[in-house]
Amino acid sequence: MAVAPHTASSANTTFRKELPIKRALVSVTDKTGVVDFVRALHDEFGVEIISTGGTAQVLSQAGISVTPIEAYTGFPEMMDGRVKTLHPRVHGGLLCRRDNEQHLLDARKHDIVMIDLVCVNLYEFEKTIAQPDVTFDGAIEHIDIGGPSMLRSAAKNNDFVTVVTDPADYEAVLAEMHAHAGATTLATRRRLARKVYATTAAYDHTIAEWLGEQIAAEQQAQPQPNQPATQLVDQHDNPAHDSLPEILQLSVYKQQSLRYGENPHQTAAFYRNPQATPHSLARAQQLQGKPLSYNNLLDTDAAWTAVRELDEPAVIILKHQNPCGSATASDVTEAYDRAFACDPTSAFGGIIAVNREVPLSLVQHFANDNKQFVEVMIAPSYTDEALARLSKRKNMRVLATGGIDKTTGKEIRTVDGGLLVQDIDHVDEKVASFSIPTKRQPTNKEMEDLLFAWKVCKTVKSNAILVAKDKAGLGMGPGQPNRVDAALLACERAHHACERMNIAKEGLVAASDAFFPFKDAVELLAQYGVSAIIQPGGSVRDEESIQACDEHGIAMVFTGVRHFRH
Repeated sequence: MAVAPHTASSANTTFRKELPIKRALVSVTDKTGVVDFVRALHDEFGVEIISTGGTAQVLSQAGISVTPIEAYTGFPEMMDGRVKTLHPRVHGGLLCRRDNEQHLLDARKHDIVMIDLVCVNLYEFEKTIAQPDVTFDGAIEHIDIGGPSMLRSAAKNNDFVTVVTDPADYEAVLAEMHAHAGATTLATRRRLARKVYATTAAYDHTIAEWLGEQIAAEQQAQPQPNQPATQLVDQHDNPAHDSLPEILQLSVYKQQSLRYGENPHQTAAFYRNPQATPHSLARAQQLQGKPLSYNNLLDTDAAWTAVRELDEPAVIILKHQNPCGSATASDVTEAYDRAFACDPTSAFGGIIAVNREVPLSLVQHFANDNKQFVEVMIAPSYTDEALARLSKRKNMRVLATGGIDKTTGKEIRTVDGGLLVQDIDHVDEKVASFSIPTKRQPTNKEMEDLLFAWKVCKTVKSNAILVAKDKAGLGMGPGQPNRVDAALLACERAHHACERMNIAKEGLVAASDAFFPFKDAVELLAQYGVSAIIQPGGSVRDEESIQACDEHGIAMVFTGVRHFRH
């Protein structure tokens, strides 16, 4: 098919920026809606269509007349498709200013015709690197070069060229062409151009992040020179720090506007990281209920993070960023009952996170038996019977993640004028790495309870003490300015829970998210029936705490790892 030249007036005084679209170049990975869009361009507005590879084939099979890109450029696709649109006839047709006589003379001299609309979206690099068996070379081949180049050329020349990179914009572009005799307005072209630069920036960011991860992995795989255990490693010599870039670029996508932020006068929105793990909160499906609020999302994230630390069937009931109820059991219904019993008062209006499929019995226990008001429930899945019962609480937000995975990547927080970036914290330490400095060793049952308490304590706001028994968090002391107050609060709550649950106030265990600077917290825990303690260790006064434990017959475990949560 011959491509007719694009005509334009050489007199700037008579030039119209809103010229009808006469020619379009279409090359898309996401082919959603592209046939209907291009058919409308061709049949309703007489637009000539240039297209590439698989897109051209799809359009031709749909009966749309298409000029293949190689016929337009007069140059074959080569190097396994790496070179096909990087050609002066493509980029000249996109970048030529229609109001510049020299540009138009150059175009005529080199037989370059104008391209008025570009419809391009990019190779799905994110999906490629998400595949577990992807190789480095395989990922590299899915880095799009021609697509971003065409988008940027078209976006730069938005005075004259309409650029579409999102299928969601097809309908609006066609509607505007109907309203403006086959043309688009400058305002729309500006808006679409801005969207292009956001898209290409996000695309480049994803590639840069992935390359950074590959470099860090290669460095970690290299053997490191042996150093004495007492020798500190300078942070600048630590390969792990190379994974944090000198320039941090963030590209996240708006998932939803929120009614307001933490308070009604604050504007807020929820953004999704394109590299979010498959079963993360950002990718969860909301099955029912009112839209999630800012505070709902914060608390649900904390609850979902907490319950994923536990391997056995577990339930976390969370309120205001702290797990007021936590337990494991042989099934999640029993785990819920034990978690609720820890603190029924605080559980009202909280978040329930479950690490297994939710059965009808669990829903009946919180809804029928306890009549608990629940803001949000999050779990991998729900039985049909459970969903039917949940549907009677129409406002309750119910989220399904489809499974459980471990959150990876970096955690980012804002401070005044900047950002703090760190690795996401997980309890990865093993029992074999622990040390026991006290005369008494913990029993097997105590060690099981200590491990449970250690994992849950990580999710309590610092300074944090968690008192537990039988793998249930009976009392917590969150966010206290000193560890004695945290211990006192945790112990008092634990004793109240023991009374409610009719269990002995003895054989309790305690977890502390950081070391004890003095023996006073140990003395207090001993008064409340704590028989075993787990903590990081590392204080210059560790010996005082060890001696206090020995005096009271308490077993103490040092993990060597701190888990603050500010």
